[in-house]
Amino acid sequence: MSKSTRNRSRRPKTPKPARGFDFASYLRTETVGGMILLAATAVALLLANSPVTGVYQAVRDFTIGPHALHLDLTVGEWAKDGLLAIFFFVAGLELKRELVVGELADRKTATLPVIAALGGMVVPAVLAFAIGHGAPGAHAAWAIPVATDIAFALGVLSLTGSWMPTAARLFLLSLAVVDDLGAIIVIAVLFTDGLSVLALLAAAALCAVYWYAQKRRITTSFLYVPLAVATWVAVHSSGIHATIAGVALGLLTRVRRDPHETASPAMRLEHRLQPWSAGLIVPVFALFAAGVPVNGDALAAMVHDRVAIAVVVGLVVGKLVGIFGSSWLAVKLGVGAKPAGVGWLDLGALAMLGGVGFTVSLLIAELSLEGPAAERAKAAVLIASALASLLAAVMLLRRGRKAVSSDVTRG
Repeated sequence: MSKSTRNRSRRPKTPKPARGFDFASYLRTETVGGMILLAATAVALLLANSPVTGVYQAVRDFTIGPHALHLDLTVGEWAKDGLLAIFFFVAGLELKRELVVGELADRKTATLPVIAALGGMVVPAVLAFAIGHGAPGAHAAWAIPVATDIAFALGVLSLTGSWMPTAARLFLLSLAVVDDLGAIIVIAVLFTDGLSVLALLAAAALCAVYWYAQKRRITTSFLYVPLAVATWVAVHSSGIHATIAGVALGLLTRVRRDPHETASPAMRLEHRLQPWSAGLIVPVFALFAAGVPVNGDALAAMVHDRVAIAVVVGLVVGKLVGIFGSSWLAVKLGVGAKPAGVGWLDLGALAMLGGVGFTVSLLIAELSLEGPAAERAKAAVLIASALASLLAAVMLLRRGRKAVSSDVTRG
């Protein structure tokens, strides 16, 4: 073999271009997921504030499902309790993967985003409780600003902070995952009404069957799909919010692959379901949850609603102070370290992104309040999330221009 032939044989082969457009891969990017979510929100607001608002509300409030199983829910409730359980299943898979083999598996690496997430939950909750104290519904509405929307926050970061190092995205992802876990615990504790022990035991037994099937390396969907549906029905019947079923099954899914496997069950499921979650499930939920009136009268009512004000302050101010303050304290005390290549101003922008509550905050608003109060709280979530997104985008773009200028100067 000649020298040139040997050199050619050592060169890596150029991957062949994909045949056609892979729409699923396109939906897996945070940027696209955030854009679809934003579009669904815009459509919901347009429908709720247009002459067809009556049709929109009629579709949202249309009841469907078997009454015998107490599953005669409205279309909006199916989106909130049913479809969103799949979103939380994907979140549970991601959390389990991060805890076992991901960023949260290493204690030192995981410390800072965990502390930041806790600070980003406690401070907004305290602020919201202090501002809304004594107002109708404030006893549960303080939980609304504790959440951070993973898809929306990462979408804004991808759009305006593409220059940021990978460590920044991992910090925000880990923070949002821990934040979602905390929000899930809040939902389970605060919004469990009329607990049915029998249904809860049935749900626990079904989860045990799921875990055993995973342990026995059973892979057929003919077992897992009926098992997942039965678990959801049992959890819904128990009085606990039905989305908890998705989290529980996600956390019980195996994340370490066996030697003969190309990917673990958790990775395969996340790969298959994430496009559906980002491209359909979360947007459909937003389509029915974000349709609130935002006319002059509604905005005037918000200004005089202490719970709505508490939500805005909790998300925009509380998240920034809680995440940045707890991160600064952790670094100064030596119990955490900043992500590689991320400065304090960058961390401030990431903390501001934590104020994008959206999906889970809207869910908690629907669970904690009713009627016009819930509508005002959801409008507050939308306004606060939009404001936090804009402020974070400005911070990231300004930092990006400075980073580019510094690189040009050094070059």
